[in-house]
Amino acid sequence: MPLTIYTFSSPPRYYALTGVLVPVFWTLAIVLTAIGLWMGFFVAPTDATQGEVYRIIFIHVPAAWMSMLLYLVMAFWAAIGWAFNARLASMVARAIAPTGALFTFLALWTGALWGKPTWGTWWVWDARLTSELILLFLYLGFIALTEAIDDPRRADQAGALVAVVGAVNVPIIYFSVKWWNTLHQGASVSLNAAPKMATTMLTAMLIMSLAFWAYAFAVVFTRTRALVLEREHGATWVRELASRQSTGSRP
Repeated sequence: MPLTIYTFSSPPRYYALTGVLVPVFWTLAIVLTAIGLWMGFFVAPTDATQGEVYRIIFIHVPAAWMSMLLYLVMAFWAAIGWAFNARLASMVARAIAPTGALFTFLALWTGALWGKPTWGTWWVWDARLTSELILLFLYLGFIALTEAIDDPRRADQAGALVAVVGAVNVPIIYFSVKWWNTLHQGASVSLNAAPKMATTMLTAMLIMSLAFWAYAFAVVFTRTRALVLEREHGATWVRELASRQSTGSRP
């Protein structure tokens, strides 16, 4: 028998599980965002060098982190779907792409808002900014390619190729400030060094990161559930689900 990963090949189980998790993650996203923004904009002290403008980092840095991490997760699931013909894995990869593109755009936009008062310009062809812009194009290219091909299986395979090849850009983004002489500042938070910011600032940033993670789970699960229903519309369990919902019973 061909090698399969049964854990990720059962749309009914995935649909039922995520139906329970989606409200939880939406609640976490709203609560954590409110706490993180309050701490970042009203509790954290003013930066001695940059003044109030530095507060954009409480959105910019978590968004940049998410843009890179989500691409790697998307590439992973796309590769699993391609290698093992796991349809659900490919659907998860498709569901991640718009959210990853959103976070990438948010990172670029907030970076421009920070760059204008700090560097005196909205944009420079800096190594990190340029590689982050390429990441946005990779997300958009993945979305456009998978939507342009009518056959879902061929679309998943083509998208997986783009996702896997494009993954090489993620380490370039991360290490760009070390490999090249760039205007972009180095990392303020590192696993092998003490934080370069006050505890309140770090706490607010980590809370916002958790909020963005919760948001990502909520929207990706929601989008994948819609894709599952779209692709499995002829399956018995989907017809039974539609029948129960039409009679007002719980799914």
